[in-house]
Amino acid sequence: MRVAFVGKGGAGKSAIAGVIARLLARDGEDVLAVDSDPMPGLSVSLGLGVVESAIPADAVTEKAAGEPGPRFRLRQGLTATEAIDRYALLAPDGVRFLQFGKTRASAAPLMRSQWAFRQILDGLPPETPTVIGDLPGGTRQPFLGWAGYADTVVVVVPPTSAGMLSARRLAKLATTGPTTDTGPSRILAVVSQARDDADVERIRQRTGLDVIGSVPWDERVLAAEREGRSVLDTAPDSAVVAALTALAERLAPQRAAQRQAALADFPGGGA
Repeated sequence: MRVAFVGKGGAGKSAIAGVIARLLARDGEDVLAVDSDPMPGLSVSLGLGVVESAIPADAVTEKAAGEPGPRFRLRQGLTATEAIDRYALLAPDGVRFLQFGKTRASAAPLMRSQWAFRQILDGLPPETPTVIGDLPGGTRQPFLGWAGYADTVVVVVPPTSAGMLSARRLAKLATTGPTTDTGPSRILAVVSQARDDADVERIRQRTGLDVIGSVPWDERVLAAEREGRSVLDTAPDSAVVAALTALAERLAPQRAAQRQAALADFPGGGA
């Protein structure tokens, strides 16, 4: 499973993606969390705090003049799997975290890091690891190749007119953009900052998207972000974490089915 979370800025993508990644890892998945947002966010929701390290510049080499292909490529002998082993950071619950660097970095190293990041994702083996990605807010980056690794795109939609407009545009780009020949097989929506069931139904009707879950408004999410921590650590018993636990199971139904089958093997386990 490879999922990219998209949406307008402030929708809650990073908080949702980080918690989902950790919940899947707790459930036995080999999870790689990837961040192509130039602003910090996913590392905080993973429990790492603010991380600004990029992939080292020497991970790629520049092509010779007249040589075909991308300007930069992973250096000879370095595979995508080996690059993850070398450059991904270990986050809580065993999640591995990879990002292309943040905006404070100077232009040249950051550009090389971005090329490395793209080529690592393009070179991943087809079955493993599970990838959970956080893309920048808005419509510029998500479907111009940066979400090409995803078989599922989840649009995070707050119950505002701007959030719903952004969601409709993102869904349209997902089906008509330049990457549709190899684009996502599923385009889903999650309502964030929901106050009640009416928010969910309104978003379902106005966006036309398949809404697979909602995350309630909770001040503790903002409090965790102010502290630079994950809500999974600061409020593990909150309704937000419960909602994200249910969402993780809906995104990976085969994992939920396997767990139910395992429970059925124990006396009273399937009850």
